[in-house]
Amino acid sequence: MTDKLDREQLFTEQQNIRSLDLDSRSIAEILTIINDEDAGVAEAVRKVLPAVEQAVELAAEAIRGGHRVFYVGAGTSGRLGVLDASECPPTFSAPPEWFTGVIAGGREALTKSIEGAEDQPEEAVRDLDDTGLSAGDLVVGIASSSTTPYVLKALEYGHESGCGTVFLICNPAPLVEIDVDVLIPIDVGREVITGSTRMKSGTATKMVLNMISTAAMVRLGKVYGNLMVDLRAVNDKLVDRGTRIISKLTSLTYNESQKLLKEADMEVKTAVVMHARSCDYYKAKALLSEQGGFLRPFLGNESD
Repeated sequence: MTDKLDREQLFTEQQNIRSLDLDSRSIAEILTIINDEDAGVAEAVRKVLPAVEQAVELAAEAIRGGHRVFYVGAGTSGRLGVLDASECPPTFSAPPEWFTGVIAGGREALTKSIEGAEDQPEEAVRDLDDTGLSAGDLVVGIASSSTTPYVLKALEYGHESGCGTVFLICNPAPLVEIDVDVLIPIDVGREVITGSTRMKSGTATKMVLNMISTAAMVRLGKVYGNLMVDLRAVNDKLVDRGTRIISKLTSLTYNESQKLLKEADMEVKTAVVMHARSCDYYKAKALLSEQGGFLRPFLGNESD
């Protein structure tokens, strides 16, 4: 099927007139061209925010229902999916199964280019089965070109399995017709190096994945104001950050806050509730559970 596609019509496969003579430019000029092109990525993402919003709603809904979010991609797209998924647990104390990155070629493809893996759609089914895909989950397929067989099959299989589906691409429209719940078509234009979607497309992809996971975590009570209140302090940096957050949200000094953090099993949000309700660790955990994990009911409306 895909060997007959006219990929030349894809913007990401067309030459960028601003970089036609890139090899004859000075280093400073090369960097300026790249930077100028990157400057338009955020605006391209802004234009698809309504679609990203729909993706966030689907992600939060899936997690609330006890289901999971799968990022599926090949090459750069797959690596970015794995990256975003792997950063959710340390950032938000989210269970590692909430977001899972699936990359064509498996773990080896994270550090080594295995380009042929993207052309093996049957492997997408196997990989999703191996990770425990089930009805109610959300499959986010990531393919800058919109033509990656591995990703297309993952979306098709997800749909057949009763999952929500989101297709994130970096062209104005997909080259292959596919039935998904949400299409996120980021028009980044022509790449500085023709076809090198690790550049503007990669930047746009990372921005949107960050938005999906971050906004979903906010909607699930993992953030208070703009503070990372659900972190679990597992190293010196996070102990310091957690202590400062507790001090900011209470009347406690830094030392008092650090002592409370230790009493709360290094859980920032639990520590704040212990102080706000003058209760022990177990009572604070129960109170948080009653509020769906949201901290705001214990602190009023102030977020700064």
